[in-house]
Amino acid sequence: MHVAVIGFGYWGPNLVRNLLENRKVTAVTICDGNPAQLERAAQRFPHVRAVEDVNEIWNDTSIEAVLIATPVSTHHGLGKASLAAGKHTFIEKPLAASTAEAEDLARTAEAAGLTLMVGHTFEYSPPVMKIREIIQSGSLGQIYYVSAVRVNLGIHQKDVSVVWDLAPHDLSMLFYWLGEMPTEVSMLGGAFVQPTVSDVAFINLQFASGVVGSIQVSWLSPSKLRQITIVGSKKMLVYDDTNHVERVKIYDRGVEFREPTTFGEYTLTYRTGDIVSPHIPATEPLQSEIAHFLECALTGARPRTDGRSGLRVVQALEAIERSGQNGCRMERIAAPEAGETVSARAPYRNGQ
Repeated sequence: MHVAVIGFGYWGPNLVRNLLENRKVTAVTICDGNPAQLERAAQRFPHVRAVEDVNEIWNDTSIEAVLIATPVSTHHGLGKASLAAGKHTFIEKPLAASTAEAEDLARTAEAAGLTLMVGHTFEYSPPVMKIREIIQSGSLGQIYYVSAVRVNLGIHQKDVSVVWDLAPHDLSMLFYWLGEMPTEVSMLGGAFVQPTVSDVAFINLQFASGVVGSIQVSWLSPSKLRQITIVGSKKMLVYDDTNHVERVKIYDRGVEFREPTTFGEYTLTYRTGDIVSPHIPATEPLQSEIAHFLECALTGARPRTDGRSGLRVVQALEAIERSGQNGCRMERIAAPEAGETVSARAPYRNGQ
């Protein structure tokens, strides 16, 4: 396939590198409206064609697929134009700047019979896929809650808050693991560096299965943390993406409540067992993600992170932002359309 990448800023070079390493790709074209970025692209990839005018991408019939890595405000316009030009389209997260825009992209791709995929890269990460397998096996027991922390110092964005920048990662993983969207969300945030752009947020989520979740995201933290804790009735799990040796650890720890048999009896039994770190293959998530996109574009298969997946994350992001604007009020999220599940696989059901 001849593939184009629109946007050669922070993430674009990673997309180009992985495309050039994929055997399904016969040619790559880079497009960026900034001449300085095009010069940087030419220096790093001297044998790759680079153009400034995006219309050259739409009018080039040899280009079959387009990857978009531009600011979120441009995702809908570029994505719609790409689909209108008959290109299979990959858009970096989040899919669009609003639910209406995301839904329009999903419906347009479905009507045209084209592949639309969103860059929820963590869903292609071996540790994340392993955690899904562990949850589905029931070895953790009934899932009580999930707590995620994603903080660092920078990079501050001009056009989106920290919620839209960082929270899509954790939301997409939670939806992938649990097979459901939250029914209600709330958010307490703060805008300390830029008066109108939140740079720290504390997010609460309630799921219909009974699982509760919390996500902390921040551009204002002295150290970089990427950690998720999943607590079940049988075992607990910690996913630390900054630990390159043992990213996933399973703790055979817990507490059990024994129903009283006599008046005044109150017994809690604490359990402390082994800590296990399962073997996880070392595969670059972005490489797997791009390979999946190309395969779906060639075969017509439905991507794991399709347009509807992107839409669900955008729905949650909008509800979270509404809560922050409405004094941390709980905001409800509409359930998926009839017959539609969050994941192509069987959804998780608490206690089963």
